[in-house]
Amino acid sequence: MPTTHTKILSLESLASKAEELRQQGKRIVLCHGTFDLLHIGHIRHLQNARKEGDVLITTVTGDSYVNKGPGRPVFAEHLRSENLAALACVDFVAINQALTAINIISLVKPHAYIKGQEYKSDKDDLTGNIALERDAVEQHGGELIFTEDITFSSSSLLNENFGIFSAETKEYLQKIRKKYDDSGLIQKLKSLSRLKVMVIGDAIIDEYHYTTLLGQAGKGSHQSVKYESKEQFAGGALAVANHLAGFVESVTLVTGLGKGANHEGFIRSKLKENVIPQFHYFDDSPTIVKLRFVDGDLNKLFEVYDYNEQPTLEDAGGELCSWLESNTQNFDIVITPDFGNGFISQNMIKVLCDKSRFLAVNTQVNSGNRGYHVINHYPRADFISLNGPELRLATHNRYDPLEGLAEKVAKNLDAKYLAVTLGSKGALLLDREENTAHTIPVLSTVVLDRVGAGDSFLSLASLCLGAGLPSDIGLFVGSAAAALDVQIVCNREPISPVSLYKYITTLLK
Repeated sequence: MPTTHTKILSLESLASKAEELRQQGKRIVLCHGTFDLLHIGHIRHLQNARKEGDVLITTVTGDSYVNKGPGRPVFAEHLRSENLAALACVDFVAINQALTAINIISLVKPHAYIKGQEYKSDKDDLTGNIALERDAVEQHGGELIFTEDITFSSSSLLNENFGIFSAETKEYLQKIRKKYDDSGLIQKLKSLSRLKVMVIGDAIIDEYHYTTLLGQAGKGSHQSVKYESKEQFAGGALAVANHLAGFVESVTLVTGLGKGANHEGFIRSKLKENVIPQFHYFDDSPTIVKLRFVDGDLNKLFEVYDYNEQPTLEDAGGELCSWLESNTQNFDIVITPDFGNGFISQNMIKVLCDKSRFLAVNTQVNSGNRGYHVINHYPRADFISLNGPELRLATHNRYDPLEGLAEKVAKNLDAKYLAVTLGSKGALLLDREENTAHTIPVLSTVVLDRVGAGDSFLSLASLCLGAGLPSDIGLFVGSAAAALDVQIVCNREPISPVSLYKYITTLLK
């Protein structure tokens, strides 16, 4: 009788075993999933699957491909495999290092591929993978079968019992589940696809220079490092446009590049296909590059800025202002990630404030603008997103409660909404139309890199609020996007709809 460990095979061995079983005339059944917390629903599903044939093969998604948000999977791939192999109804187990089961189906060529009833409706399939998997099964002469039995949510059990979230976060999630269900919320987000969106702001290339820390230099008190490699990312307004591109049919991007060292080829290669760039060129400045030197844990050692603090656009921006005068009102939402590095002029601000149907603004305070770049030089905005220090600088107030300061800034700029992101303490959102203030604890459980998290929050919160969704939804969706973003190195990839939808499902189960 096979033992638990002899049931676990490599993919190569699994392919050979499946061929051997077919030669013996055995009917092969395949199940695939995450199986992060093995529960009675899984067991009955697998027992029912076993009845559909002579041999049950079960594959699990590898750790790096589990797409259910921060902190998942809770159990490592080898433990999940062992759990499955311990079941009498399961004959063989393998780990699949891929997003879907399509490669496994091609290897095994099952007579029956078994999924749970929760995948029966195409509208409930967030990824569209079930249809692709059905095609793969039928291509090899098999059939897709759905089991119908008791169902449980692994996400719900893990959220409640495994300490993934703090007590504060669990309490928040319990409250929001009473107002919104995951499928309804996801449908609301999908309905935003036809919105016309413009992003206008600084184009930034983020360069990460990876180093190994050697220790204190032999002479002097500074640290020495060994240089390893570098990586470039499309940041600033480029990142915001890419985040949005997954959720709407097209994004118009208006930004500035240098005439000489413009990096235009690299930038175009990194923009999503449905981002429509409108580049304007500086006469006397390169495209902004921020060089960050980091150690092996992505701790920032120091930064170098390659830019001109006061660049001059061609035609002093007159042509761009004319275009904005004529076209801004044609967009449902205008999002302005203003990093204060010289692209957005006061004349542009006036046009954007006068003409935008819904204007979302973030004015970032950073070392490049020396802390002088605050929200007050905008006369108005519909949605303002700031972090805590940016809000305090705008109000010249170091100690008073943030909610009162947010109310002051929002009133001065006649803003409908003002969000304050607070890092590990979550965020708050002031809704002046409803006269309410919503708070949310941090939704991230794993933090790899915080660079870019504010941009993802701005992108998704602006989309929700600009579309007229309730403000607590805007806060929740923006925070969920930020929680996903801190797992990504800089802007290596944008927030994808599938990742966000699956994380929303994980949170609201």
